[in-house]
This record gives sequence, structure tokens and C-alpha cells, in this order.
Amino acid sequence: MNVAPCLPDNAPFSAEQRAWVNGYLAGLFANTAATPAVPAPESSATASTARPLRIAFGSQTGSAQGLARRIATEAARRGFSATVSELNALAPSDLSRTTPCVLVTSTWGDGEPPDNAAEFWNRIRQDSAPPLEGVSYAILGLGDRNYPDFCGAAKKFDERLAQLGAVRLGTRGECDTDYETAAAQWIDSLWNHLAPSGGAPEASTTTPSPLPADAPPAATSSTSATGSSRAHPFPARLKTNRPLNGAGSEKDTRHFEIALEGSGLTYEAGDALGVYPMNCPALVEELLAVLGFNGDEPVELPGGTPTRLHAALLSNLTLTHPGPGLIREAATRSRNADLLALLEPGRKTEFDTWLHGRDLVDVMRACPGNGFTPAEFAALLRPLQPRLYSISSSPKAHPGEVHLTVATVRYEAHGRRRKGVCSGWLADRVVPGETPVPVFVQTSHGFRLPEDPSVPVIMIGPGTGIAPFRAFLEERRAIGATGRNWLFFGDQRRNCDFLYAEELTAWTHDGLLTHLELAFSRDQAEKIYVQTRMAERASELWSWLEAGAHLYVCGDARRMARDVDTALHALVASAGGRTPEQATEYVAALKSARRYQRDVY
Repeated sequence: MNVAPCLPDNAPFSAEQRAWVNGYLAGLFANTAATPAVPAPESSATASTARPLRIAFGSQTGSAQGLARRIATEAARRGFSATVSELNALAPSDLSRTTPCVLVTSTWGDGEPPDNAAEFWNRIRQDSAPPLEGVSYAILGLGDRNYPDFCGAAKKFDERLAQLGAVRLGTRGECDTDYETAAAQWIDSLWNHLAPSGGAPEASTTTPSPLPADAPPAATSSTSATGSSRAHPFPARLKTNRPLNGAGSEKDTRHFEIALEGSGLTYEAGDALGVYPMNCPALVEELLAVLGFNGDEPVELPGGTPTRLHAALLSNLTLTHPGPGLIREAATRSRNADLLALLEPGRKTEFDTWLHGRDLVDVMRACPGNGFTPAEFAALLRPLQPRLYSISSSPKAHPGEVHLTVATVRYEAHGRRRKGVCSGWLADRVVPGETPVPVFVQTSHGFRLPEDPSVPVIMIGPGTGIAPFRAFLEERRAIGATGRNWLFFGDQRRNCDFLYAEELTAWTHDGLLTHLELAFSRDQAEKIYVQTRMAERASELWSWLEAGAHLYVCGDARRMARDVDTALHALVASAGGRTPEQATEYVAALKSARRYQRDVY
């Protein structure tokens, strides 16, 4: 068995830095060993013989779009002529009996479709939607099991298409945040279900076949000239870690500046940066103590790379979000009847309530005497996933570096102090200039400034939602854009939570910001939010929209973005003199024209 490379014992690194580098090398070794180069196809189909295939995606951050393009690439190798588009570009009448359709969609909010799939969903959910008998489709969903309605958008599309008479090809794919392997398996199984040209497709429940040895990784992030990507992140250098909140704040928001020299990575305003973190050493030690392991036990990483348990827990495996498979196995082994009862399908809401705020230490304490060996335990854990952060800088203003605006997550739950995996790592344990920060650029095709620099823009971003709009404003200044700029920003208290106050105030004084609308919720008895300010300025907002302004929203999808969307519909109806139905059509038209874009999470 091949052994991953590691640092020599006399290398000048701290224990945590050594663990991170060894884990990083092990991950690279695993990717290299498991993913050989893809051989070029011996021949390709001609236009006259290629079978048509339609691929459509709903993507909020770019992952689903990347998978859709990967399917198209593989389809071309297999003799298909594939077209790729966002779901909003499809009408039900576009779906043909002679052209199978593959849908790839993520989910945001409470089981809702992404913005570039919402219009398609509205078309097919109507009673007037045409029947789709004879249309064949396959669907792959991306989601996060930590949210109640896992892959909710994919389920909705699947159920509605079936109601309209369409025929599902194979099982619906459902992928968690560590989606690469599951998505690759589903894609590999897809080709077995697509009928040859002229044949009638048949519904199937075939289990996806194993990942083939020559399957390429999903193309979900930009790849630099030096090969840096999601699969091979660049070990960047942290230059700056600066607190943004003042004395008396209940928050800990940080401004990070990261050097990209030598990475070959490029980005645009609106993109996101993926960061691979390390778990908290104290949490690792606490977990080892509960399990009764010393951490030196040999285990294997996903992909089969050998390492030691402590290194795997520190650098490679998820500890804060226990997977349902591990919980069920631990409850079964420990004969925890109460927890097993909560795992019954009909008690999902109760189980989600129990799991909220709990990590692996909590689960293992609830399931003593489970008898796991170190290898068994490690095999049940999910890979540690990168975190995506909206970039808060323009490359034109800060060449060779990238800025992030990150809220450090700290809270208490179930009698223990908790911290965010990546935000806590960046804030507390990454040493500027020393600790490597593995990063990649996640391209956000659906969150871009208008091509015409004279077009006005409206930006709504409370809290860390300010991040991409700082980048937008820097970009507009750098290119000399003449369009007006209106920013809505809010937080708790003006005196300690006004992020980037000096920059925003200066930009207001020099005219870069035409309007700066502020909403600090706790500076008065009545809570004031950005949507409150929108309602107060409804008439002028309407005039900007009628003048062609682009509207952008960044922040929490489940509360803020939903409330802002409601406020937008209300102001279109009131200031624009529209009925609720006409307001809905107006907002849908904004989305269709890419004049209403959201970066939400």
C-alpha cells in the first residue's frame, strides 16, 4: 500500500501546523492516486449521428452549474449532442419526447429552487402547465443534510414532472455538501438509463454503479494556470486579520487579506473564495477522550489513503455536523432506544430539533459503549468541506490578493462552548505569514455587475452581506463607472457594528455612493431593518428600477433575503401601482433579465 508523504520530524513547524501540512499532503496524495488522467476518446460522433440531450441547471453558487457542464462533457464523449442552459431558460413546451432532459439543481432557503430555476418552477407548478407524457428526464439534487428540507428543490421538480406525465430515468440523485463522489456515481449510472437513438426510454430504479477509475472530478471551481482548484487548493498566506466591530459589540466580524502571489488564481467582483479549514485541536482532544482513543491509531481517509486518527480528525473529517449514518450506527450499538425512536421517518422534525447545536462529542456521549474501533469510527465520518465566502475586494483595487469579511461564529449549546470550524480557525489559529490557508476561487456566474458601467445599481447587504458590495464599489471606482450606486446596509448598533464605516462614509462624500441607507436594529425600541428602509424609499427605488437599475441582495437566505424579496414585491405594487399578480410578474422579469441577482446562503 502506498503511503502519503509527510513532513520530517525536524521540520520547523508547530504541532498544529505540522498536522495541517501532513493532512493537506495526504489529501493531495489521495486525489492524485485516485484520479488518473482521462484518456481521450478514440472517436466522436458526427453531428448527424449524435443523439440530442438537454441539460439544465439551477445553481446559486456555481456547483450545480459545474456538474451540468461536466455531464455535457461526458455526454459528448458518449456520442450525444448536448445543450446546457439554466432552468429558467426552459419552458415546459421546450421539453421533447425525442430529447431526454437532465436536471441538476441545488436548494436554498426552505427547500426553494435557486434564482435561475425559480421561473421554471413557477411555469410547471401552474394548473395550466401542459402534459408531459413521453418526456424522459433524470434529476440530480445538491443539498445540505443539516437543513430540514434536504434537496427540497430536486424533490419538488421530480414530483411535479412525474405528475405531468414525464418518465423518470433512474433514481433521483441526492448529494450532501461533500457531493463529488456521490455525484460522480450518479452521473456514471445515468448513461445506462439513456436509451439509444430511436429507442423508447424506460423508467428504472437501478442502483448507481461504482465510480469508474478514470472519472474526472466535478468541474465546480475555476482552475488556475498553475492547477490550483477545489480539488487542489493553493496554500495561500494570510496577510491581515483585523477586527471590524467596536467595543460593546456582541459580534466578532473580521476583515482578512490573503496573498495570492504564485497561485495563478484570478477572480472577479462577485466571486467567492473557498477555504479549507482545520478543526479545533481542543475539540479533537475532547472527542478522542470520549472515545477512549489516543489518536495514534492507523485509519484510512476517504479514498483509502492511510494516516493516523488524530491527523484525520484535525485536518480531513467533519466533527461538527454528525451524519445520520453514524448517528444511527452509534445508537444501534449503544442500544439508545430514545435516539433510535427519534430516527424514525415520522419524527424528522423532533430529530432535527435534538441534533441542532450538537456535534460528534455530544453524539458519542449520548451513545456510550458503542464499541467503535478507530477505523470503523473514521470510516463513518464525512470529509471536511471547504467554506465559501463572498469576496469583498476588487482585483483591480488589490492586485495579487483577495479580501474576506467573515463573522466569527461563537455560541454556547448543550452546556458547551462552540465555534465555527472555518471562522474560528481563521480568527484564532491562523498565524499571518506562517499558517498556510488552502484556497480556491468559486466563480459566481449569476452575481455580476452590469456590463454597461453607466447602469445604476442597488445593493442590499446587511452584516457580512456587505462583502460583495465592497468589491462592487471598488470595481466601479477602478473602471470609472458613471452609473449611480445605492447601498442598503444594516446591523445591530451603529457605534460598534458599522462595518467599513470609514470607507463607506468617504465613498458617500466623494460621490461614489449616491445613497447610503443605514438600518441599525438595536439603536431604538422599534427594530429597523434594511427592508424597513426599502419601504421608506419605495418611490425612489421604483424610479431607479424603471430607469434600468440592477438590484443585488447578499446575506441570509432563510430570513433576510426572503424579507427583502417580500419588500420588493410590496414596493413594486405600491409605488408602481401594480396588482400583486403584476408585481410578481415584474419581479420575475427582473430576474429573467438578470437585473435581480442574489448571493444568499
